[in-house]
Amino acid sequence: MNMVEKESGIFESFDKTPIYYEVRGQGEPLVLIYGIACLMNHWHHQMEYFSKHYKVITFDIRGHHKSQPLGNPQNLKISDIVQDMMGLMEHLNISKAHFGGHSFGAPLLLELFRQKPELVASMTFINGFSKNPIKGMFGLDVVEPFYYFVKEQYEKAPDLWTTLWRMTVDNPLSMLLAGAAGGFNLKLTHFKDIEVYARGVARMDLRTFIVLFEELMKFDGEDILPLVKIPTLIISGEKDNVTPQKFQYEFHQKISGSEFVLVPYGSHCTQLDFPDYINMKIEAFLKKNSA
Repeated sequence: MNMVEKESGIFESFDKTPIYYEVRGQGEPLVLIYGIACLMNHWHHQMEYFSKHYKVITFDIRGHHKSQPLGNPQNLKISDIVQDMMGLMEHLNISKAHFGGHSFGAPLLLELFRQKPELVASMTFINGFSKNPIKGMFGLDVVEPFYYFVKEQYEKAPDLWTTLWRMTVDNPLSMLLAGAAGGFNLKLTHFKDIEVYARGVARMDLRTFIVLFEELMKFDGEDILPLVKIPTLIISGEKDNVTPQKFQYEFHQKISGSEFVLVPYGSHCTQLDFPDYINMKIEAFLKKNSA
């Protein structure tokens, strides 16, 4: 990968949690936020492309990968992650940036905008949502009951369920099933990217995932959407069964002046399926709305 040299670092957040970040390139800041249990690799095409003309910033969400151990295990709310994001901006001496959020990165970005709109120059949402996307996920109403079953069983036998979690996630069959369910387009996304994702998920602390997943289900940012008056780009994958098009259409309907892009055959990870097309759309949007 021919990528601009990166600078990496760690800053101590409000509760002493170390937040790991990477910076590439020079220019207007562009902060990319991945989804729950994901990793920076989800953005590797965008990091490579945009770092030629922008200062591209990525970071590990608290409890993920290099942003641990948690300073306080109780601090896993969306508001805590938003405090980390504000702390990162302050640490890097950035007063305003363009932001991109994928999946769970969308509610994080919406909550940041609710709390500190002056930090946000523009927003790009990729397969995002503003409220609980679990009901009807994969076209079924089984994910939420299954979540509460796993949560209950984990509390009874955490070591057993941690082992089961790792065995279930980090195997080729699960990776294929994730693609078939609309998480990835198996014909377009490099299988290596799916493997990297699965191994990252398997190494994640199951308690952290459970707590954040419940935060995801509780979040409701519908009231924020009509307040957004800054440039906004909404990207939706046609074949995404994780956060289907209706969630992105709602963004477009409620955010005045927003731009909407539907990606044919795009999965939940359209930025991995069609990186050149996604980069072209984001670049045109940023050029139009840069200072």
